[in-house]
Amino acid sequence: MNHIGTLYVVATPIGNLQDITLRALETLKTVDLIAAEDTRHSGGLLAHYAIQKKLLAVHEHNEHRSAEILLERLQAGQSVALITDAGTPGISDPGAVVVDILREAGVTVVPVPGASAVIAALSASGITENGFRFVGFLPASGSQRKKQLQALEHELTTLVFYEAPHRVLESVQDMAAVLGPLRRITIARELTKTFESFHRCPLGEAHDWLLADANRQRGEFVLLVEAAPPAEDDADAREAERILRLLLADLPLKQAVKLAVDITGGKKNALYQLALQLNDAQD
Repeated sequence: MNHIGTLYVVATPIGNLQDITLRALETLKTVDLIAAEDTRHSGGLLAHYAIQKKLLAVHEHNEHRSAEILLERLQAGQSVALITDAGTPGISDPGAVVVDILREAGVTVVPVPGASAVIAALSASGITENGFRFVGFLPASGSQRKKQLQALEHELTTLVFYEAPHRVLESVQDMAAVLGPLRRITIARELTKTFESFHRCPLGEAHDWLLADANRQRGEFVLLVEAAPPAEDDADAREAERILRLLLADLPLKQAVKLAVDITGGKKNALYQLALQLNDAQD
């Protein structure tokens, strides 16, 4: 009777092929089968390291069926490595469904950690706030994207998003509209690749910065948005609103916000958002 084989969840490079770990290479060399998101793409990585193995395509449209095939192989005693095009399987990439099904079937699942765009971006961003919330890709639909951003508006940890080049302009524009133009964003692009870049600016400036140079809109993005400012207590909030109303009656919005910050000692971003809401209500 065959022992059930092991499923290895193997992280692969997100750009620079040298970022693969020694353990990952050894695993890929010794397993019986490699389940890959795109067999043609992964073929390049395997060829680079002279690894010749049978490949099975496992992508978002066939995960349930692929899990059945992999289970048969594993129950026959074979070992399997699960990889995606880049980074760690199951993190905004296919893999989680396969792992869930195989775990339920009693298969031992072993992670082989490595490259992760989320962690790479955070480590080089200089963000000092405690904790982060990984959101992944926002919805493609503008209305659904805004709805999800509204649900995240008051998160007190850094928000981390993935975004594709053809949607990055729309996404940062919606972020500025929902989360506020003064909240800072770090735009990490093409991590570990030749044209890797980082840029930090207020959300209200991100759209124009990206639009100023077509090259800034190319590649894969990790967007890190700073946490929402902590909520003030009710008494302070009511006083800040009272002062802002008085100032907005006679002054332009930016000047009113600046004076309100000086008078109340409140957070500029929070007072700016409140001023926008008060103006909208008057309009």
